[in-house]
Amino acid sequence: MGEKTGYPVIYLDKECWQPGWTYPPQEEWEKKNREYISGREWIIDGNHHETLEMRVEAADLILFFDINRLLCIYSVWKRHGHKRVDFPDYLDEKKDKAFWQFLGWVWNFPEKCRPGILNIRKKHPEKMFLTFRTRKEVSEFLNEIEP
Repeated sequence: MGEKTGYPVIYLDKECWQPGWTYPPQEEWEKKNREYISGREWIIDGNHHETLEMRVEAADLILFFDINRLLCIYSVWKRHGHKRVDFPDYLDEKKDKAFWQFLGWVWNFPEKCRPGILNIRKKHPEKMFLTFRTRKEVSEFLNEIEP
C-alpha cells in the first residue's frame, strides 16, 4: 500500500519493541505515536491497542483485518524467525514461551481485542472504517488503489 500511495509506512512492531523484547515506557510510546500521526500522510501498520484510539482519531481511513484465527496462526507460524521489514533486526524470534503466548493472544484476539476495536469504531462513526475478512478481499482492495 505504501508503494502504491507513496505514503510513508510506520510499522508499530518495529518502532515499539526494544532489545530484550521490552516495551517502551507508556509516556514515551504515546509521544512517539503522536509524532507518527502528526504528519499529513502516513500508513501505520499494527495493533497496539494502548495507542489505537489516538491513531483512529487522526486517520482518514482505518483498515481492520478481521481474518480467520486459524489462518492468522498459520501465518504467524510460517513467518516466524524470518527477516521482515516490519520487525526490528536486533530481535531474535524463537519458539519459546513468549512465542506460544503470542499464539494464544492471536487465538484469543476475536474475544479479547476485537470488541475494543469495534467499540472504537462505534465511537467514531465519522471515520471510514473498512473490514476485511479474507485475504482475497485485501487483494481486491489493494488492486483498486491507483498509484
